[in-house]
Amino acid sequence: MKSLVSQHPYRFFLFVCWLVIVSSQDNLAELIGTYSGFLFLGVVGAIFANATGAGGGVVFVPFFNQLGYNPQAIIATSFAIQCCGMTAGAITWWRFYREHCQKAAAWQGLKSGLVLTVPASLCGIWLAQYGPLITPRLDALKGNMEALHLGFGIFSILLALAILASVPLLKRTVFTTRFSQLDILFLPFVAFAGGAITAWLSVGVGELVAVYLIIRGFSVTMAIALAVILSAASVWGAAVYHVLISGAIIWEVVLFAGLGAVIGGILAKRVVLAFSPTRLKLFFASWVFIMGVSGLPVF
Repeated sequence: MKSLVSQHPYRFFLFVCWLVIVSSQDNLAELIGTYSGFLFLGVVGAIFANATGAGGGVVFVPFFNQLGYNPQAIIATSFAIQCCGMTAGAITWWRFYREHCQKAAAWQGLKSGLVLTVPASLCGIWLAQYGPLITPRLDALKGNMEALHLGFGIFSILLALAILASVPLLKRTVFTTRFSQLDILFLPFVAFAGGAITAWLSVGVGELVAVYLIIRGFSVTMAIALAVILSAASVWGAAVYHVLISGAIIWEVVLFAGLGAVIGGILAKRVVLAFSPTRLKLFFASWVFIMGVSGLPVF
């Protein structure tokens, strides 16, 4: 136990903080009885998100929809949970890169890819969130919260088809290692559009960037790592709006699902390294397709 704490002091510190917060609640027994099940949801969502490069919203949005939460609360709570899980996953992937892949040719695009995508994603998110508050001319950027599940369904189905189309490309043994001039121009645009979609659906930018990189011939593992780190930065940028302005976050859910998401984010790298990229992508595409179809109003 002592060696475990010394190896992971920050994780231990965060867990102690979580225990203090939970134990300080007045209705502790009721809180645990009502919301502890979300711990498992957080683990599953974060493993899935950090093992594929997709945001955890792919799991959280349809689940919260089944519980009957209003659209604003679904998006806000999904962002808050992802702040926990995607951050844990991003730190885990970054440590893996620093310790094992920093000199590997297939991973040389990681840092430059983040420089190209993170600012663009945040600009897309903030334009969609704050633009309508600045001027009525940008009201269209708010998206239609009442059509959340339709939009989520259509996006998920298109994403699944794009992933399936990219599966044959996973057989490559020689990877692209540097961004071309076309990538330098186009990748920020993909991230910007993905950021706006993320502001509406709590998913988007990580998925789009990961698929783009795989299609362009980059290493699947590197693409997933970049997408996870990008998603972590994006959800933190998006969550500020819901903390300060919308106030729609369901904190009781976040308290337990967030802990589960941290656990899942730490475990996800092992899942990626344990399975072949083809099987991982086929499973991911199948899940996203099913979630997309279930989100359509005909179901």
